[in-house]
Amino acid sequence: MNGSSMPPLQSTVLVVIDVQAGFLRESSRHVVEPIANLLKAWQRAGGASVVATFENPPGSQYETITGWVRLRTPEEQALAPELVALAAQADLRVVKSTSSLLMVPGIIDTFRARGWQHALICGIDTDACVYDTAVALFQNSITPWLVVDACASSGGEALHNAALLLANRNLAPRLLIAAEDVHRMLTEGVSQ
Repeated sequence: MNGSSMPPLQSTVLVVIDVQAGFLRESSRHVVEPIANLLKAWQRAGGASVVATFENPPGSQYETITGWVRLRTPEEQALAPELVALAAQADLRVVKSTSSLLMVPGIIDTFRARGWQHALICGIDTDACVYDTAVALFQNSITPWLVVDACASSGGEALHNAALLLANRNLAPRLLIAAEDVHRMLTEGVSQ
């Protein structure tokens, strides 16, 4: 990716989705360190950040429709330890009970009020909350950039790849970027 095509830092927010114990498996654990490094570098450069976590309350649509009852305990809901201190420095911490971050009441107004026209998105699960958030941002005229090597699926690589295939088709190929593109943007000062 050409760094000059990256969005400007001042109108971009880094969004970290659901990097929680309940979603960490062999297929997803490998993204924790890249996400922590990305968040640390982004915050050090003065970039805005949002860290979202998921909770599945009793009676949720996940329980009533699909029978899924995980992410109920504090242990499952806990943020990966590598992100705890960084999350405390985030501009916004959001707890959600929906797949898309934008389903949280008032969140789109917050994005607009803060001038966030672009969102760099990373986290877990690529095929669920990450993808749903990206599509919702797109539909609300905020450009979603998926940091593909800082996303994973607890359901495995096939689901991760399927979501990227859909994002490539439904968003735009140029919006699928690598963490190194973001680091290059920050070190070269392309967008400052």
